[in-house]
Amino acid sequence: MSTHEQTVLAQFDAQARAYLTSAVHAQGPDLVRAQELARHATGRTTTAAALDVGCGAGHLSFAIAPDFARVVALDPAPGMLAVVRDAAAARRLPQIEAVEGTGDRLPFADESFDLVCSRQSAHHWRRIEAVLREMRRVLKPGGHLLMIDTEGEDDPLADTHLQTIELLRDRSHVRSHSPCQWQIMMKAAGFTVNVHERWPLRLEFASWVERMRTPPDAIAMIRRLQAEAPAEVRQALGYEEDGSFTIRIGLIWASPAQEFPCI
Repeated sequence: MSTHEQTVLAQFDAQARAYLTSAVHAQGPDLVRAQELARHATGRTTTAAALDVGCGAGHLSFAIAPDFARVVALDPAPGMLAVVRDAAAARRLPQIEAVEGTGDRLPFADESFDLVCSRQSAHHWRRIEAVLREMRRVLKPGGHLLMIDTEGEDDPLADTHLQTIELLRDRSHVRSHSPCQWQIMMKAAGFTVNVHERWPLRLEFASWVERMRTPPDAIAMIRRLQAEAPAEVRQALGYEEDGSFTIRIGLIWASPAQEFPCI
């Protein structure tokens, strides 16, 4: 296991319960839209299967489960998977199966799933191109890919500030990719993007840092960066007096391209 993977486990295993009850993760227009789109992936069959990569506390798996015969919730953190199992049982969703694993080495055969999806996990992936290729490999012909994640800023100055405060807050953060970067990566992995939608997401500062147990010295650095940020950054990220700010959540609905590109 790489050092980064160990960091991810250390950050999230102990905080699994906090993510289950986090309003930022448990609700939102992106989750409602995901449910609507996921219904199209079942093909009106009673055997449709879905894979949720980097499932976290399982909110996306819970949302789509009623429309699928099988939902595999995959995550590298045992603590997260324990929360998913307990919550699925409490919600009476026996079709949810919690499996330990990482997205760049999916433990499934080719063409296994009608829907492959992920929500608010991709910004932690160090080898995101490899994960996307693995997602395409396990997707059935005619299947769909659903990706939801925090998005980076197109403006380089604002994006540098965003990535910096995200890393200071959470050392497992890798990168929130911009809409343009997502388009390039999806095409390279062999997908055609059919839908790309975005929503603003306000992050309340106190709960944002508490959720990751951010150390006081890192919090102080974040607040200093915010205080000294130029007007362009303050406007782009909507900085507020208490440190709260607004980012964008992006949703991509894609299908396998007719011709797979050369890698």
